[in-house]
Amino acid sequence: MNKVIFFIAFLVISNVKAQQNIFKDKFDDAIPVLNFGTFHMGFTSDANSVDFDENDKKNQKEVHKIAKMIAEFKPTIIIVETTPDFNETLQKEYAEYLKNPKMKFKNPSEIELLAYEVGRLSSATRIYGIDHHMGYNYNIPNYIPNKVNDQTYERYFQLINEEEKKLNYDNLSLLEKLKIDNNPQYLDFLININADILTHVSTKDKFEGADEAAKFYHRNIRMYSNLNQIDFKPGDRVFILMGATHTAYFNNFMKRSPKYQLVDPFLYLK
Repeated sequence: MNKVIFFIAFLVISNVKAQQNIFKDKFDDAIPVLNFGTFHMGFTSDANSVDFDENDKKNQKEVHKIAKMIAEFKPTIIIVETTPDFNETLQKEYAEYLKNPKMKFKNPSEIELLAYEVGRLSSATRIYGIDHHMGYNYNIPNYIPNKVNDQTYERYFQLINEEEKKLNYDNLSLLEKLKIDNNPQYLDFLININADILTHVSTKDKFEGADEAAKFYHRNIRMYSNLNQIDFKPGDRVFILMGATHTAYFNNFMKRSPKYQLVDPFLYLK
C-alpha cells in the first residue's frame, strides 16, 4: 500500500513540475492586462447577437455594477473595439463622459455603458480603439459543393446546438452571461466556431475553409498589432473590452508575449 501511495505522489509531483515554466519568458516590467470579453450590448453586424435593451435603465444599472467590480483592477488605459481612425473622437467623447457621467447616448454599446464607466471609476484618462475590419465568409460550408466531408463540421454543430439549449444563455443574468463569455472553455469554443472548425470544410486538394478561417486569424493579429503600436508607460494597467471572440484570440497572443501579463478576470467578476 505504501508503495502505491508513493507512486501516486510521485506522479502528481512529476505532473506539477512538467507544467512549470522551464525558463523566464516575461519582462520584469510586463504590463498587467485585464482582457475582458462581452457580447455586443448595442447594434452589431455579427451573425449572432444577444437580446439586450441597451437603453433600459435596469440593464444600464446592472452594467454599472459590473463596471464597479472591474474597476477594482484600477486600469490606467482603456482599450475598446473601435478602429484607430476614430481615436480622436473616442477620446473626446470619453473626456466629456468623465466630466458628466450622466450624459445621454442615443445608441450606447458596451463601450459607453461599460468601458467608459470602468475608466471613470478607476480615473483612467486614456482610451484607444484597436479594431481592424476584414471581411470573411464563415458560412462558406453552405457554398461549397462536393466537399471532402468526414461529417465533423455537421456533427459539431449538432452537438453545440444541443449544448447551447442546455446553457440557456439568453435567460441568464448579465453577470452570469459575462462569466460564461470569459470562461476558458467558452473562449476556445468561440475560436473554434468562428474559424478552426472551417478546416474540416474543403474540396479535394483545396483549402476553402482553412483559407476563410485564416482571414479571421489575420484580422485578429492585425488588431493585436494595433494594440502593440500604443505607447504604454511603466506602471500602466490595461483594461481591454471586446467581443469575446477577439478576447479569446488576444488571450492566446498575450499568454505568449513577453510584454503583457494576463490578469484573471474572475478575480474581479464575482
